[in-house]
Amino acid sequence: MNTTNRWKLEGKKALVTGGTKGIGLAIAEEILQLGGEVFIVARDEAMVQTQIKNWQEKGFKAFGANADISTTEGRKNLFLEIGKVWNQFDILINNVGTNIRKKAIEFTLEEYQTIISTNMTSNFEMSRLAYPFLKASGDASIVSLISVAGFTHLRTGPPYGMSKAAIHQLTKNLAVEWAKDGIRVNAVAPWYTRTPLVDKLLQNKEYYQDILDHTPMGRIAEANEVSGLVAFLCMPAASYITGQSIAVDGGFLIQGF
Repeated sequence: MNTTNRWKLEGKKALVTGGTKGIGLAIAEEILQLGGEVFIVARDEAMVQTQIKNWQEKGFKAFGANADISTTEGRKNLFLEIGKVWNQFDILINNVGTNIRKKAIEFTLEEYQTIISTNMTSNFEMSRLAYPFLKASGDASIVSLISVAGFTHLRTGPPYGMSKAAIHQLTKNLAVEWAKDGIRVNAVAPWYTRTPLVDKLLQNKEYYQDILDHTPMGRIAEANEVSGLVAFLCMPAASYITGQSIAVDGGFLIQGF
């Protein structure tokens, strides 16, 4: 057995949604550094093109497109663009997500639908659209970014937690349905991670201290601490792992009193 290649992603092709910043960017860079190719998607065309150029100048194989994958048309157009580059790929990273922080009674139906369509529906539809590409690989992996909010109550607002819990269950369903097609399906559930999306929240010193007090390791995560697990789940070394949702949370979920 070639033990070295078990810990690499040499030649693997990965589609990473939300790949221009935060955890998505860290995941894309992790895959590139492990020998893979990436195709990133985000809504901001300038950011997509800047990131691709940056990687290509460093000798990496990187492609991308701008699209709003919370919409049917956006997903359709994305896969038309992917088809111009690849006829199959090996990895799908479902990373796109959004949130509106409110109490349940304060949400409008439109706000609720925005969160559900962006977080949950896009994940389901992206997985289904990717299915023939992944099946053609014969040795493929889907990893979805969920959240500890899918397992326990947080001050994120109910629709966000609902959407992440749904993907936790979808991960189990697809893992069973698609195992025969050589597709493994897992999820990674971060706790607070240092990214542009949470920087504003972390500037609230009282809130930040509350997070630390509820985290046994006494700090928040860095994006590359999440991307490392995502990359591992796509490696040959993880070839018997499927249907799992693994928390990257510094011990938050198990602390209790």
